[in-house]
Amino acid sequence: MMSEVLAIQVGAAAKAAGLVVVSTEAGEKYSGGATAKFTLALAGDPKKTELLELSEGFEFGRTDLMEGVKAYLAESAKRLKNPRPDCYVTLHGLPLSFGRFGWPFHESTSGADTSLVHGEVRLEDARLAPGGEGVLHAKVAASMTVTFRDVVPAPEQPFAEGFIYNAVRKTMDQGQLELVKSGNRQPVPLTTRYYSAKQKKFVFNDTNQRQRKDFLAAKLYWLSGVLGAGEPVWLLDPRDAQYLDTTLDELRATVGALMGEGLLRLTADAEYGSPTGKLTERREAYAAQLAHTLESIKPAFNEEMRAGMTNM
Repeated sequence: MMSEVLAIQVGAAAKAAGLVVVSTEAGEKYSGGATAKFTLALAGDPKKTELLELSEGFEFGRTDLMEGVKAYLAESAKRLKNPRPDCYVTLHGLPLSFGRFGWPFHESTSGADTSLVHGEVRLEDARLAPGGEGVLHAKVAASMTVTFRDVVPAPEQPFAEGFIYNAVRKTMDQGQLELVKSGNRQPVPLTTRYYSAKQKKFVFNDTNQRQRKDFLAAKLYWLSGVLGAGEPVWLLDPRDAQYLDTTLDELRATVGALMGEGLLRLTADAEYGSPTGKLTERREAYAAQLAHTLESIKPAFNEEMRAGMTNM
């Protein structure tokens, strides 16, 4: 009965956001218990889908949770207009796709007082088919501390997905995640250093206008020019604003700066854009940046120790 009620509630909220529920199925939490999985699509483009997974007993009737889900779905409707809604770029120029996340958070089974969610990120540089064998990827285990949990309304996908993705991007920027062809899960710790209690917001990067302009240019190049066949991408994504520690107004100003340099074409609503030939001509520079970043996140070894030339 609870899952039927939840399905009705999610269906109504999705419709209000311009989405439709394509399918519903039962799932299972990592640590036991039931979940409900909803495949959502744009009402006008059913080929674009995303998965929403909620605990079966999710309290949709709570006003704060209901408003959070509605906000999440409204953003999803805009993000699903991207040619690759699952893809994001990092400040250091890595195009990544996010998937296989098992929501909601589950308690650590190792005795640690943390909550975890498992997922996977993949390098999407168009050299290999998405999801194909041999694609560089990182299996991640994002962990929340007890203190961090207190600032999250619920350990569920709509309330955590955005800052989890940003924490993964930040950890990748710091060279603390390695992209490999196979390997174990790598930790992505979430602590209060990512949250400003004074400002009551998440904080990941301190960026300037130059960095934000480079970021949006890379996003246009990779997500539209390379992965999206030139289709427009959403330039005013709140997740990017959070990741860059900026505002949507500042992002809008950055879009204007790129327009002034002749690097993007805006759609009529001024929220989406695609790269111009002037930007796509920078392919060699972006390829070099990608190669440099991949090299920088490889583990470094002390060659003298490997050769036995050490006093230890």
